[in-house]
Parts: sequence; C-alpha cells; structure tokens
Amino acid sequence: MTPGTTVASGPSADLASALPADLSSTPSSLATTLGLERLPGATLAEVDAAAALQHRTDRKYLVPLESARALVERLADSHRVLDLDGRRTTTYLSTYFDTPRLGAWHAHVQGRRRRWKVRTRLYAEDGLCRVEVKTKDGRGATVKHALRAAPQSYGRLDAPSAEFVDDVLRRAGIPVTTADLAPAAEIRYVRVALADLRLGTRVTLDGGLSCHRDARTAALAPDVVLVETKGTARPAPADRLLLGLGARPVSLSKYIVGQSLLTPGLPDNDVRRLARTHFRPGSPIERSTAA
Repeated sequence: MTPGTTVASGPSADLASALPADLSSTPSSLATTLGLERLPGATLAEVDAAAALQHRTDRKYLVPLESARALVERLADSHRVLDLDGRRTTTYLSTYFDTPRLGAWHAHVQGRRRRWKVRTRLYAEDGLCRVEVKTKDGRGATVKHALRAAPQSYGRLDAPSAEFVDDVLRRAGIPVTTADLAPAAEIRYVRVALADLRLGTRVTLDGGLSCHRDARTAALAPDVVLVETKGTARPAPADRLLLGLGARPVSLSKYIVGQSLLTPGLPDNDVRRLARTHFRPGSPIERSTAA
C-alpha cells in the first residue's frame, strides 16, 4: 500500500499545486462558507503562545455546515483566526503507518493502555512536513512527539525519521519498530484554527475530510464539519455554544475511522457505526505527482 499523493521537493507553491483533486477547491470555499472574514487574524506565534497556557483536553463534534458557520459567528467577539499571510485555511495530508495486522488500529479500538500512532504530516501550502508519534503516558494522557522532516519525505520514513520513531516507541515501552511498519492509510482535510488568546483555548474546524487506502476512499459528507475544541478539562465557551446548537461530543480518530470503513474484514466497532452515518464511499483514489 502506498500513500495517495506523491510530493516532489520544491517551494510551497509547487507543493500546493500537487494537491489531490478532492481538496483543490476546498480551502477557499470553506473559508467563505464559514464566514472567516468576520474574525480578526492572529499569527502562528500568538496561537501557539495561547495554547501553551493550558494542559490540553480535546473534544470532537460532527456538526452540520450551517451549525459550524453559526459557531464561528458567535465566537467572533472572543476568538481570532489563524492568519498566515492572508491565508486562513491549511491543507493537511497525513499518512499513517501500521503493522501488517494493523496493530495500532487494534490497540486503539480495544482501548489498550499502550496505544500508539505513527504518521507523516504535510502542511501543503507551507511546504512543512513532520514525523509524529502519539503514545500514552502513565496517567493515560496522550503525548505527541514530533520531528521536522523534508517535504519530499512525506509518506515515508527515511533514516532520520525511522531513528526518531524507533526511539520514541522504545522509550514508551511499545514493542514495535519501523521495520514492522508500512503506510496504511492517508487522511486529507482542510483546517481552520481559531483561538481565544486570553483564555488559551482553541477550536479547529476540518472540512473536505477524506480517508484513503489503496484504491478505496471514503469521505465525510460535504455538509458536515469536524469541530474540535482544545482547552482545559472544564468545557470552554465553544463547547457550551456547540451544545446549544445541538451537537454532542463524539469519540473519533480520523485514522481509526479510515481503516474501519476501508479495510475489509475488520471487526465492527462503535467508530464504524458512527462513521457510517456521516461518511460516504467515494471514487477510486486519484494519485497526483508534482512535476
């Protein structure tokens, strides 16, 4: 199995031009639909500084597009939108790695203490690539480890990346090495990031979400947005607004959803049952290569 998108080296403009067809028009349409022009902008440094004020607790919601727009409108007085030189959305491509028997997927679905995820992530417009490993600490909290990588290494684990991943997994007591891993699925979406710089809470809204494995693909319904709040254990104002809009938190992992929907023979689970109401099968994956 190989990732759905091959990215060549070069400036970020070249990377953005290599975006898959399913994301080519999503950034501008999502920004317009959500009414992002209502919000003042914030720099990446400001958003990161605010996030550092809080120990992060994440809550996820699947909401209709109109509810997402209403949420943005009601947050306009307290939140700012991440603005990167006038661009208010970022395209994410994430390739997840797993064992031949999908050990990471099974560990998550079965709720094991030693859960883990390994992925390479490309922030397409910025030409930024990272290798990320998620593990659980002794208290059950998620710990993310990240390493900057060359954009052209997206979708694979080169020697420096493999050394980094092996070290993180070994220190976490997970009996898996990169020799056991191969690309298992690709997740694509466009993200909007909002931040309350005073309280240190954040909200992300993901549109155009799709999951890909080999020639199979499944996509979140175009009129549904995945909203995630990031703050303290106490619900943030955004959580209370979402509850008022009729949304309820869901337990959802993009990778777990993708594998659950696209890999034949996996046992049924709560994630798959949830996803079936919001995701739909798509056309065979389109592979694009930058010149």
